[in-house]
Amino acid sequence: MMEKFILAAAITICFSILTGVSQAETPAITVSAAISLKNAFEEIGKLYESGSNVKVVLNFGASGDLARQIAGGAPADVFASAAHKDMDMLDGNGFLSPGTRVNFAGNPVVLIVPLHGPLLKGFDDLNTPAVKKIATGNPKTVPAGRYAAEVLDYYKLSGAIKDKLVFTENVRQALDYVASGEVDAGIVYATDAAVRARDVKLVFTAPEGSHKPVVYQVAVVKSTGNEASAKGFISLVLSPAGQSILKKYGFQTAR
Repeated sequence: MMEKFILAAAITICFSILTGVSQAETPAITVSAAISLKNAFEEIGKLYESGSNVKVVLNFGASGDLARQIAGGAPADVFASAAHKDMDMLDGNGFLSPGTRVNFAGNPVVLIVPLHGPLLKGFDDLNTPAVKKIATGNPKTVPAGRYAAEVLDYYKLSGAIKDKLVFTENVRQALDYVASGEVDAGIVYATDAAVRARDVKLVFTAPEGSHKPVVYQVAVVKSTGNEASAKGFISLVLSPAGQSILKKYGFQTAR
C-alpha cells in the first residue's frame, strides 16, 4: 500500500512540475484597450490565440486610465486607445515602439435613453424638465466623455445642463446607468448602444462637425518583451478578418 502511495505521489509531483514548466513557457501578450472595444477585442483575441501559440490577456478600461497605467510601469504589450490624446501622451514620452502606431477603427457618438425612458428627439431635448440626469464619461480620462463635451458645446448646452451631468469612470458605465434607468439619458458610442439594444434606445447620432472624429489607434508598447507577437496581434486587427469582426460590432473603417 505504501509503495503505491509513494508512486502515486511521485507521478503527481512530476505532472505538477511538467505542467508548471509548460504554463511558464507559454508566451503571452497583454493588450490594454479602450473598454468600448471589449466585445470586438475578445473575439479578435480568441482568433489570434487559435492561430498562434500566444495567449492574449485583455485589460479594458478608460483610455486615459490605461495610458497612465502604462506610463507608471504597468505591464502591457499593446495599447489600443479611443482617442489620439492618450496615444500622444505615451508617444511623446517614449512609451510606444516607433513606427507601430496606426489608426484601425472609427465610431459614431450617439444619444441614448432607457428602453422606457423619456421621448427625446435630439440633443436639444436634454434641456427639458423630462431629463434630470445625463450620463457621460469623465472628460478628464474618458475619450467618450470628451467627445460628449464637444457635442454639448456644439449645441450650446454645456452651461444649461451642467448640473444634470453624471460623470462615469468609462463609457460602459455610462451605458449601464442608462440601461438600468438610473439616469434619463446618456452619450456613448454607437457600438455601446448596440451591445445593450434590448435595454436602451438610440435617439440620435451626433452629426459630423459636432465633435472631433472618433479614431481608434493601436500601437506596440516599447517595453514589451514580445514585440513580434504584439505586432502580430496588431496585424490581425488590421487584417480583413479583424476588420470584419470590428464591423460586426458596429465600428466604422478608420479615416
